[in-house]
Amino acid sequence: MKFTSSVAAAFGLAASGLVEAVDFNFIQRSGFNYGATDNTGRCRTYDDFKNLMNRAHNLPNAPSQFKQATARLYTSIQCGTTNTPISAFQAAMDTNTPILIGLWASAGRGNYENELNALLAAERQYGARFTDLIMGISVGSEDLYRSSPQGVANKAGVGATGAEIEGYIGWLRDWVRGTRLETKPIGHVDTYTAWELPENQGVARAVDWLGHNGFPYWESNKANAIANAKANFEAGVAVTNRIANGKRVWVTETGWPHKGPNSGAAVASIDNARRYWTEVGCPQFGFRNVFWYTLVDANVDQSSISFGITPLNSANPFYSLAC
Repeated sequence: MKFTSSVAAAFGLAASGLVEAVDFNFIQRSGFNYGATDNTGRCRTYDDFKNLMNRAHNLPNAPSQFKQATARLYTSIQCGTTNTPISAFQAAMDTNTPILIGLWASAGRGNYENELNALLAAERQYGARFTDLIMGISVGSEDLYRSSPQGVANKAGVGATGAEIEGYIGWLRDWVRGTRLETKPIGHVDTYTAWELPENQGVARAVDWLGHNGFPYWESNKANAIANAKANFEAGVAVTNRIANGKRVWVTETGWPHKGPNSGAAVASIDNARRYWTEVGCPQFGFRNVFWYTLVDANVDQSSISFGITPLNSANPFYSLAC
């Protein structure tokens, strides 16, 4: 089922190409990204994940979609192990948290095989209690961006090519055949600048859904003040929608920092972070899957900037989450 033009206009989605195929029997969920480590680089434990997931379910004044806030993971391997299932899986089951599985795909074939083994081990160990919570499986995160000329110029780190990601997707489909994971939609997460590259169109064809990471704050090559953030975000999503060609687009990362350095005309402040949540987040919650960046800061490479909506040791948000 698709939005009619009148329904799309009512939700402000028709402009900038934001309309996509929508199944209203499919619950559009909202939640947060969860890395395997905390802001000091320490491996997160079961208790860490459980406490954060419970915090996400009970955020004051948050929209109703966050009462069962989802969790997007970047890896299926418990930090510090070779292929032990990440403890976030058990935490998700114990907190009734829907999860977007992540398989890290930028560390070579051996590590990717470990990711597959960890996921399959969890399926065997936990059964339907685990797999019933899985929204989808993401093969990689921004691997195409990191391997692109833009990513290389920005020294973004090791990535993977489109051909490699296509191969990993096929590998996953082969390995989950006959398991409870077989019917889970498979996707890949990247930036719109990577999705639109010709060499990555095979990945777009191979997946069931496309993940969109969009941060207008970082787009200093544009007029990127907060007043333009909504338009810049929508322009990026429109590119990913075009590449998706009718497949679902999930917003897998977006947010605005409440403190940090300026990025072009973008200013990090509590007022601007709140405005971004209201103008960009609120229209998306309930109409597509959204994974906000982030509940608490956990990127050791971003010590001078804060995207977290709550402090490390408090469940009280820095700004109102009401829509």
